[in-house]
Amino acid sequence: MFNHIAPKFEKGRILKTAMLENLRDFPREFVDVYYQEYTDGIITGAHVEVGADSLTVHPGIVKHQGRLYLLEDAVSTKYRATGREAALKVRFHAGEEDSDWRTYRSEIVIDEQLEAGASELELCRFKLKEGARLRQDYQGFRDLATEFNTVNVLHVRYAAYGKSTLSPVILRCFAEEMIRKGSGDPQDFMFTMMCMNEGTLARDVILHYMANRLGMSSREYTNVEIHKYLSRILDGVRGSGGKMGMIPGGGQRVIVD
Repeated sequence: MFNHIAPKFEKGRILKTAMLENLRDFPREFVDVYYQEYTDGIITGAHVEVGADSLTVHPGIVKHQGRLYLLEDAVSTKYRATGREAALKVRFHAGEEDSDWRTYRSEIVIDEQLEAGASELELCRFKLKEGARLRQDYQGFRDLATEFNTVNVLHVRYAAYGKSTLSPVILRCFAEEMIRKGSGDPQDFMFTMMCMNEGTLARDVILHYMANRLGMSSREYTNVEIHKYLSRILDGVRGSGGKMGMIPGGGQRVIVD
């Protein structure tokens, strides 16, 4: 499970090997400072993989209430078809303290209470019909919001500077579809390259692109609303018939020195 374990160094206490190994394996102060301005959410990794009857959460780092939690080994959780929507969550427990350690542990659960509580972080959600197969091989950008039998990552919070942001899965799926369509709009080209290269993207960058591209008012939108409006942008792209960012029919010049 995701854990937060830090050694306590106090005068007069015995220095234990495990305490030094903890410092060796996790340079805590550096990482804490690096991510101190980030919101709670997934920092990196924690990818969910679908199996025949289980969901596997791969190693990663998440942030909760200002603390970084590390998952070192993959963890699998059984799921079943109920026809009801359920969420895969990290549930954080209260801290424990002894003479050597401050320990904050967690568990990974599947919960039909969708909204993440103050001590929870959603990793994905799904609604699986009996006899159906749960999938995550999205057939297009709109497929991310398919209601049944599909892993839904639209509600997942990724940690970012100042504000949480969308899953890189969503942004990469948008970028791949935009590349296939071949938009000639320079705004689309720039945003697509950022989605492909940056991994996580600041929420304000996404909102700014969306508002300018669609002529919308600038305000906060939910993840689900952002997906809807990004889908609308893709629907409006007719394709340039050439490379992205190139205006069709534009003049070309050859400069000879």
